[in-house]
Amino acid sequence: MKHYDVVIAGGAMVGATLALALDKLGGDDLSVAVIEPYPVEKSHPGFDARAIALSYGSVQILDSFSLWQELQPFVTPIKNIHVSDRGHVGMAEFSAAHQGVDALGYVVELADVGQLYHARLAASGVDFKCPDSVVNIERTQDTNLITLASGEEISCRLFVVADGTQSRCCEKLGLTAREYDFGQVAVIANIVTESGHNNQAYERFTEFGPLALLPMSEQRMSLVWCMSPEQAEELSLLPEEAFLSRLQDGFGWRLGRILQVGERITYPLKLTMRDKIISHRVSVVGNAAQTLHPVAGQGFNLGIRDVAALAELLTEDKQSETGCGVSHAKDVGNYSFLNQYQKSRVHDRSATVDLTYTLVRVFSNNQCPFVVTRNLGLMAVDTSTSLASPFLLRTMGLVERSL
Repeated sequence: MKHYDVVIAGGAMVGATLALALDKLGGDDLSVAVIEPYPVEKSHPGFDARAIALSYGSVQILDSFSLWQELQPFVTPIKNIHVSDRGHVGMAEFSAAHQGVDALGYVVELADVGQLYHARLAASGVDFKCPDSVVNIERTQDTNLITLASGEEISCRLFVVADGTQSRCCEKLGLTAREYDFGQVAVIANIVTESGHNNQAYERFTEFGPLALLPMSEQRMSLVWCMSPEQAEELSLLPEEAFLSRLQDGFGWRLGRILQVGERITYPLKLTMRDKIISHRVSVVGNAAQTLHPVAGQGFNLGIRDVAALAELLTEDKQSETGCGVSHAKDVGNYSFLNQYQKSRVHDRSATVDLTYTLVRVFSNNQCPFVVTRNLGLMAVDTSTSLASPFLLRTMGLVERSL
């Protein structure tokens, strides 16, 4: 039975980033394995046709792990963000130039990242077990005993769950979660517009729900349109021309005519919060720890901050000392150590969840008090730097991660 310091269940964006971060920061002092069921070339569900927005803070984290430079050929910078409420006067604009940065964030296409990350894992010091999956986890006082679908048995000091929202590993471990159904579905697709996007992103609140357009390569844009399940089912079945007409009505003409739409995918939207993100010799990161509504694009960036907090704790003191001053390898699965990770994530998780939940509730309600409040809020944020700064700093990922 091969023994590791850390075994990571899940090799999509969050799990792969953690593994590569540990390989970079821990070097030969940490032995790491990643268990991933899906080869990237086989339509990996974590590396599909979607695009995600990396915040400015996430880019800084990835750069510290020596991952950002290789990602740059696959990203599109967001220079400006335009936020508006359809049919009302409320509007706010944010620019990278005003913040003194090159970009407020970057849009990256997951399929491209999947190819890069899996190639990096295969060439790293990480044992990349793919395709394979976890079928059983048995915990003892000092180790985790893990049985894989291939029949291989391995052990580790720390087992990291990074297998996404519907985490089978969390189920096996009895790690419960609270769930809130927003009663919305996200319709996701790539579109082509008549006018170029000029590196501007849009967040438009419509009577259906929030509609986001993110700039992509080749002047395409990534659409995320949130609406009721009934509306989503109707729109997903419409012919392309009819769908484009509905989208044009919802978004408007700021980019001229919307010319094309690619494959439309739908995702139900729920807030899922794991009650605990640690257990005996176990930690949970990314969507397995919390899954957010896509408004303001905070979910993945919160997961990257999970990764940074855990990776930095795992590698900051590779050796610990006994009372006699004798050094020995640090037990990375020690509960008191993991408790530091959980405490370090409390405020950031809570504040980010509260932000996205509030935005959805306020901007998905067309009752008069909500309409007036949100439009006054948008105008205030647009004209007041002191009001805009806390919101913008969080959406840019510039938040405190320490205890």
